[in-house]
Amino acid sequence: MVNVEELLKETGALLKGHFLLSSGLHSDTYIQCAKLLQKTRYAKGIGMDLALKLKKFSPDCIVSPAIGGIIIGYEVARSLDVSFIFAERNSDGVMTFRRGFDPSEFKRVVIVEDVVTTGKSTREVIQALKENGSNVLATSAIVNRTGIDEIEGFPLVSLTTMPLKTYSAKECPLCKDGIPLIKPGTRKIFK
Repeated sequence: MVNVEELLKETGALLKGHFLLSSGLHSDTYIQCAKLLQKTRYAKGIGMDLALKLKKFSPDCIVSPAIGGIIIGYEVARSLDVSFIFAERNSDGVMTFRRGFDPSEFKRVVIVEDVVTTGKSTREVIQALKENGSNVLATSAIVNRTGIDEIEGFPLVSLTTMPLKTYSAKECPLCKDGIPLIKPGTRKIFK
């Protein structure tokens, strides 16, 4: 098993500052898994480690939300030798399946994310899968920022739990201190 926290530090994926998370919350810490997963040997190892934890669910497909979950989802699917598809937001911000993906083909699905903070993206993928007749078995992530152990009643399996501070914009001490806010993610924040 790889030490995810050490790899996050080593690759510069663990950032300190004042960040606007895709959830709309603020934090003094941001985990940019893309920096970690750009190292293919790390992506492969982390994918194998997460696959070992998910093997007990016997999935027939791994599904990830775009964009952050695509690399790790693919690596987990490759390790388990199962199919991989991803969901992405349409122009209205709704998580959907495009590119010819048909989730109804799969009956034993596990969702794989890079980082779970509030679980919003994962919940949206669960909803999209249910609407397409897929049976979700579990959710997972490289990093669980919250310490929760389930999302929508499905177990949340992670390689590491790092309960990091988050704040609403109104209560953010970093805003009060005048520290510039950075939005590092790609997701448009939909209210």
